[in-house]
Amino acid sequence: MAKIDLILEMEIGITGGVEDGVDNSGVSKDKLYSTPEEVWQVYETLAPISEKFTIAAAFGNVHGVYKPGNVVLRPELLGDFQTYAGNILQNSRPLNFVFHGGSGSEKHKIDEARSHGVVKMNVDTDTQWAYWAGIKEFYEDNELFLQGQIGNPKGLDKPNKSFYDPRKWVREAETSMRDRVKESCKDLQNV
Repeated sequence: MAKIDLILEMEIGITGGVEDGVDNSGVSKDKLYSTPEEVWQVYETLAPISEKFTIAAAFGNVHGVYKPGNVVLRPELLGDFQTYAGNILQNSRPLNFVFHGGSGSEKHKIDEARSHGVVKMNVDTDTQWAYWAGIKEFYEDNELFLQGQIGNPKGLDKPNKSFYDPRKWVREAETSMRDRVKESCKDLQNV
């Protein structure tokens, strides 16, 4: 890793939910939480190779967004992992974490995770929804202009190309997604 200036993200444990056709929704709840020993094993294995790695430890996180109460996110475990490794290394915060399955997470849980060393958070589901919401809102606002190539409330002979042109509605999707990414950057206090 060091020779090619590569940063490795090491995922350990199981992130619940469904992603890319892999369904972890029926996994035993205790499998959704990494242990200090597992996190230490990753650190101990990778640190001699390079300092450029992050650990995506499981702390109840899931892919996707679920009804409140179905997910028990425990960011305090990241603090326990820091303490465990820190006691061995005589360093108070030696680990850099990645928050997999951050979409839909409560802001105070994000803050707590960040306070325990999260340097990256994945919010794929939230950005997918934001992209779709931009298209959906554009359609709802312009529905009467999107029923045919010609004919709309301004006249039966009026063209609608400026409404169904993909560059127009894709731009609205991109704008909506951009705004969601900016919100995540603010949540992580990296802007």
